[in-house]
Amino acid sequence: MHTDAPAHESNARSHLTIQPFGTTANGAEALHFWLENDAGMRVGITNYGGIVTHIEVPDREGNLADVALGFEDLKSYHTNASYLGAIVGRFANRIARGEFTLDGKKYSVTANEFPNGNPGQLHGGKIGWDQAVWQAVATIVDGVPTVRLQHFSPDGDEGYPGAVDVTVVYRLLQDNALEISYSAISDAPTPINLTNHSYFNLRGEGHPSIAEHMVRLHADRFTPIDENFIPTGELRPVEGTALDFRSAHAIGERIDADEDQLRKVGGYDHNFVLNKSEGRAFVLAAEVYEPTSGRVLETWTSEPGIQLYTANSLDGSQTGKSNRTYGPRSAFCLETQHFPDSPNHPTFPSSILEPGKPYQSRTVYRFKTR
Repeated sequence: MHTDAPAHESNARSHLTIQPFGTTANGAEALHFWLENDAGMRVGITNYGGIVTHIEVPDREGNLADVALGFEDLKSYHTNASYLGAIVGRFANRIARGEFTLDGKKYSVTANEFPNGNPGQLHGGKIGWDQAVWQAVATIVDGVPTVRLQHFSPDGDEGYPGAVDVTVVYRLLQDNALEISYSAISDAPTPINLTNHSYFNLRGEGHPSIAEHMVRLHADRFTPIDENFIPTGELRPVEGTALDFRSAHAIGERIDADEDQLRKVGGYDHNFVLNKSEGRAFVLAAEVYEPTSGRVLETWTSEPGIQLYTANSLDGSQTGKSNRTYGPRSAFCLETQHFPDSPNHPTFPSSILEPGKPYQSRTVYRFKTR
């Protein structure tokens, strides 16, 4: 591990601070990076799992609050079963039965989820990239605090074919936006689907509810799921369902509606098919407004889908930075992604990374006030 920045680097009001973050169970040293822009927004990132630990942004009165769920110490992240803030891969979201066929060969990847007793893989397996200590390079580039993370995943890692070199770059822009750029190359065809799994509460992490957050998704369709949380293959219109966020609705308004898709997961945990007109690769996918604070989160992405997840599985057993527990529906995730179980659905956008054709993906989380 290395960094080309000193312990503290500044440019105008932008700052980059690097601190020790503890030692993993296998003895690897982790680092914690603080990025601050000229407006005073601060983001904390650790190279353990590429986790975004803090996002401090102003409300409409200029008061800062941390809107990202997370922990203050590395040890707490060792049992981060909910993937708080982490980079997830090699394949984000789910793969049915932990199996797929590629170029005529069947592959079995590590199963780490068992809905209704049926095996499947979630977010890359038992030891996914969320648990890796990534190589880190941090600096300020043209006034923009930047952390570049790199990881090597060998052939056979969690059952996947091909050796993969992956790079994730975090940049804190001057307009209060956190930009995440992903790239990867492989020496053999392999599925790849990367995302960041940050949990947001625009009232501040530790606030018990996101019910009043107003959500708008630029998606006319979604991928409905079966009883094992796996897409059926259908691209279903959102019209006439509680998943219709084409105009803004409060999260709590319809989350307990008597609809099969909501009952299966106890709320929202669905992939939405983003509206993309020809020639528009990078689009506004989602807008979330919290009326008490006035904070707004825009999500822009080059990905074809976005997963709205309302933290249904948080159970109050985790205590966060505010010393308050994280319960169900105390946060939301907007995971930009290829569709879940894509390797098993040839009609979905392909998630196969071919040798000589680098994987590229970009997402921006932009914070504003209203």
